[in-house]
Amino acid sequence: MKILSLVKYVPESTAAIKVKADGSAIDPAGVKFVMTPFCEFAVEAALQFKEKNAAANAEITAMTLGPAAAVDVLRTAFAMGADHGVHLSDPLFEGLDDLGVARVLAAAMKDQKFDVIFAGKHAIDYDRGQVGPALAELLGLPHVGAVTSIEWGADFKTATARRRIEGAEEVVEVQLPCLFSIDKGYVEPRYPSLPGLMKAKKKPVDAKNAAALGLSAAELSGDNWTTKMDGFTPPPPRPPGRKLEGEPEQMAKELVRILREEEKLI
Repeated sequence: MKILSLVKYVPESTAAIKVKADGSAIDPAGVKFVMTPFCEFAVEAALQFKEKNAAANAEITAMTLGPAAAVDVLRTAFAMGADHGVHLSDPLFEGLDDLGVARVLAAAMKDQKFDVIFAGKHAIDYDRGQVGPALAELLGLPHVGAVTSIEWGADFKTATARRRIEGAEEVVEVQLPCLFSIDKGYVEPRYPSLPGLMKAKKKPVDAKNAAALGLSAAELSGDNWTTKMDGFTPPPPRPPGRKLEGEPEQMAKELVRILREEEKLI
């Protein structure tokens, strides 16, 4: 049995983000990049599926698309327990929209069939959550998104997934192969062990560029993008705070006045 976990390389959530002078992208200088937390959920879900279905001798492949440094998220997946890693990297992949990314991922899977694919519900950089559903559509697979629990059938060829919807919970029965987008609350990612971290540094990674996937520059050009990022703008600076002075009673009255008359908050 073959299991795939998609992982993405994103800025750490606590990183101080700056925009390039031309507004074309964020400035990566000094920014720490990590695996997006929802992809950690996806890797953990894949590991738990493998452990529950031990008789199948399943193997987990982690796949990422990104620059050379993005190989670090594959090392993280290795340290957690993934068996193989695929790194899709090419200058032609830079700036791809979500459908373009899904097309590259689909091209990387054309020669192998995965029994189940796990992805994060969304990445914490652009927060769009479109790659998983788009990939499932391109592969002709059923997709269940925002999954918070999965009950596997006795033969591990069917599953009952629960997902959050507005004001309720939806229960979906699905046959494998299938793509699941994992939400927070389903699993808690394990901490990689020290031996796992050491072994991860030496594991080989299968690197593929556009030519290896049979993709041309014309296919990946901006003319084929369905969405385009117009530009990046940093948030406006916060106005300076106001300091109230006087007796406590006076300051309390002035604060209420400000909130009511100026800020219109009460």
